[in-house]
Amino acid sequence: MSSSLYTQSTSSLIIFSIYLLLVAYYNTASATNFYNDFDITWGGGRGKIAGTGDMLTLSLDRVSGSGFQSKKEYLFGRIDMELKLVPGNSAGTVTAYYLSSQGTNHDEIDFEFLGNLTGEPYTLHTNVYTQGKGEREQQFRMWFDPTSNFHTYSIHWTPRTIVFLVDDTPIREFKNREAIGVPFPKNQPMRLYSSLWSADEWATRGGLVKTDRARAPFMASYRNFKVKPSVISHLNMTRKEKIRRV
Repeated sequence: MSSSLYTQSTSSLIIFSIYLLLVAYYNTASATNFYNDFDITWGGGRGKIAGTGDMLTLSLDRVSGSGFQSKKEYLFGRIDMELKLVPGNSAGTVTAYYLSSQGTNHDEIDFEFLGNLTGEPYTLHTNVYTQGKGEREQQFRMWFDPTSNFHTYSIHWTPRTIVFLVDDTPIREFKNREAIGVPFPKNQPMRLYSSLWSADEWATRGGLVKTDRARAPFMASYRNFKVKPSVISHLNMTRKEKIRRV
């Protein structure tokens, strides 16, 4: 075998080996046990972990909502969670699912699901806070019924970009543009939080439609939480056409 062929063969083997390692690394995920991974932090018993820890529910009644947070903090990686949102007339309710650090100069990466009247689509609200400053909202209309089945909502966070995904479809990318003076969250570890609460002063049609508390309790369900290590990968943002922007 000539030296050039040997070099080509060796290079191909190295590249293939690196590829296999990256695939294995990316697919390494910790399966959830809500008892081990989360604390229900408020709600007076309205948040519940079911069975062996594979399901969690939050509820909102006439008195209070409820919420939970992760026991661990995360700095970069991909967070996946399957949610089934409040069905029926969910107007005025907000199901928040987000990463956040603490303090007045906190960082935060938000999903918020804004309820609506029966038969009307949910609004998916996204935002990114850096050093306590947000105002980077984008909203989308859901193209399916998020209350009839579980769907996966993901945050892919690296030092270069934040990508919001729904069922593996990227819907928004927030790139690191520190080079032109735009702050980017990359130094503060964050916990994962979720809550179900009433915000009927603004959540549905700017507050025109109020929460019908006679329909309480409202309930959202969670399962299959996963954390994957950070691997900077190309995500096909061309699939965004599946979402109708508000």
